[in-house]
Amino acid sequence: MLTIAIPALNEAANIGSVVRFAKAHPSVREVIVVDDGSIDDTVRLATEAGANVITSTLLGKGPSMRDALAIVQTDFILYLDGDMRRLDASLIDRMLSPLERGADFVKASFARSAGRVTELTARPLLRTFFPELSQFSQPLGGIIAARTELLQRLRFEDDFGVDIGLLIDAHFLGALVVEVDVGTVEHDSKPLASLGNMAMQVSRAILRRAELVGRLQADKLAETMEHERQLGAELDGIASSIDAGGKLALFDMDGTLLKGRFIQALAQRAGFEEALHPLLDNGILDAATRSQAIAALLKGLPQQTFIDVAKSIPLQEGAVEAVIQLRKMGYRVGIVSDSYYIAAEIIRKRVFADFAVAHVLNFAQGEATGELRVNELFAHSSGCASHVICKRNVLQHLEDFADQPFGHTLMVGDGDNDLCLIKAADAGFAYRTRSPQLSASATPLSDLREISALISRESALLH
Repeated sequence: MLTIAIPALNEAANIGSVVRFAKAHPSVREVIVVDDGSIDDTVRLATEAGANVITSTLLGKGPSMRDALAIVQTDFILYLDGDMRRLDASLIDRMLSPLERGADFVKASFARSAGRVTELTARPLLRTFFPELSQFSQPLGGIIAARTELLQRLRFEDDFGVDIGLLIDAHFLGALVVEVDVGTVEHDSKPLASLGNMAMQVSRAILRRAELVGRLQADKLAETMEHERQLGAELDGIASSIDAGGKLALFDMDGTLLKGRFIQALAQRAGFEEALHPLLDNGILDAATRSQAIAALLKGLPQQTFIDVAKSIPLQEGAVEAVIQLRKMGYRVGIVSDSYYIAAEIIRKRVFADFAVAHVLNFAQGEATGELRVNELFAHSSGCASHVICKRNVLQHLEDFADQPFGHTLMVGDGDNDLCLIKAADAGFAYRTRSPQLSASATPLSDLREISALISRESALLH
């Protein structure tokens, strides 16, 4: 009658015990662990403990929760966290009992003081916009039980805003929502830098819902969210994802991680293929002029269309495996694309990379304005000697920020626009390229999963 779902990212220390705890309960039909691209032994240990382990379709807690829901075959589902310790033996019974008595959605509270994000972000915003929900002692807690049918009607945020979002949405659907004490639960504490991102994501989820129910000005919210999205494309938003002196792996997006080009898939979806065709790979126009002309074609196109296309366009075979393997080898992995950040950031999450660098397409009132801002990281006064705007300059900016060269860099691309960056990297790979210049300058690849073996072989020869 009950499925337990556990989103997990690098939870090898505790995942086995959490799975065994869940499986020991007689009402549990299945335990699903949704892996978010772990590079430790999470998958192996969860499998050995008896869980059904699946891979998330998109990096983030919310997508992992949604992926589990998609395969649930029971009336009730209980979400647990993968880092839980000292679980009270009665936890499952306490969460299940209200559902059996008619409740629709159950939040857990447990024996610890509320966290910093709850006290400094969630509570003030709930008191302001949703005072009827401010009595919940731990509104951000990830231990949730609910009727499967109810959850299938709710929106799952793509990040840490998912838990508070589900609580608010369930309330406004008229569901019977209760909070129960489940005893003692211990979690790993989050570093301060992570708490900043979490607070931002929680705020966004609450404010979005305040706007939807008429408790916030829509234009101000949209403006704030658009500004926040654009900040992610800048160097400060990437800084926490690089290791000074560490190893760095960079990937092109179109044709390398993706089957085809994002702009062509977008044109096919939105019906402007005929207008796009004369602009693509136009040898007469310089890259900046061509990019601005293409952006003008997008004016009025809903932002959601960009998101939907980025989530649905097929990945190259082995893209996810290649990125995860490189992360296991100690590389930070980034996407460097001439396309749009709104798409590159979603592809980053789909392949479990660390950051994305791309140009910023502007949106207002949920629609593209037709204006494009070239990412400043593509220009550098002492970078590429051949091009003012070049992917090679991104690497220069990252090295400048780290204040030292990286221990090892590699770049994977498929076109001439990747050539300068490939030449600047310690190791360059040409993935199924048609460019003679690129073929002559980089190691050919027919499968992205070959990269780790080639790098290991090169390292062995050097030593």
